[in-house]
Amino acid sequence: MNAREAIAVVGTRSASEHGLAMAEELGRALAEAGWPVLSGLAEGIDAAAHRGCLARNGAPIAVLGTPLDRVYPTHHRSLQQQVGEQGLLLSTTRSGCRVHPGHFAARNRWLVTFAKALVLVECPQRSGALISAGWASRMDCPLWVVPGDARRWSCRGSNALLRDRATALIHPEDLLRCLGDGPLRSKDSRLMSRKLLGAIGTGASLDQLVHRLQCSHAELAPQLLALECQGELLCESGLHWLKRRP
Repeated sequence: MNAREAIAVVGTRSASEHGLAMAEELGRALAEAGWPVLSGLAEGIDAAAHRGCLARNGAPIAVLGTPLDRVYPTHHRSLQQQVGEQGLLLSTTRSGCRVHPGHFAARNRWLVTFAKALVLVECPQRSGALISAGWASRMDCPLWVVPGDARRWSCRGSNALLRDRATALIHPEDLLRCLGDGPLRSKDSRLMSRKLLGAIGTGASLDQLVHRLQCSHAELAPQLLALECQGELLCESGLHWLKRRP
């Protein structure tokens, strides 16, 4: 099984109408194809991708730069709650910890760690999304970039990547033709799901499951998310997983 079974969609907080529309369309298309949609739940492109995913009853995964008990930006409280209920919220920062810029840089790295492919919709020349693009290059994660208005400042960073290693993404179908169906439609995922349910027993943390099944966090995350969305599992504080009672 491929350890990377989600698609990351990232970009600027100050996106154009075209960028926001494209991110939302990507979120919808990926959800319909059975792909979990990864993003950072930030303003702009991130939020639009997750809204599109939610609209199609997909599986959104948000990797936060803040503790799980903190909402940033604050007006995303409802969106973060929806993602948590329908998908999965992840953070490497403990509750009560003071947030600093390094947490967001780490968030960008984790997004790529979990991703089978990274789609950069729109970003300026100085952007956290470019950090994710750099990690994608180092981790051999395919990078797709949506071409933007050459005259708009918020597209200069993403457009520049098209001169280098990135593949231009004109329409979501271009990406889906390369990816095929996602893990939420995969037959192989059913076998892993049965093993995972057996390993959970009366309850287990993510680290315990990694040890019991001898696999990586990245392999387990999409399966845990899928089982939670199907109503099979319940995720408690501290990434502790339980089987839902009938």
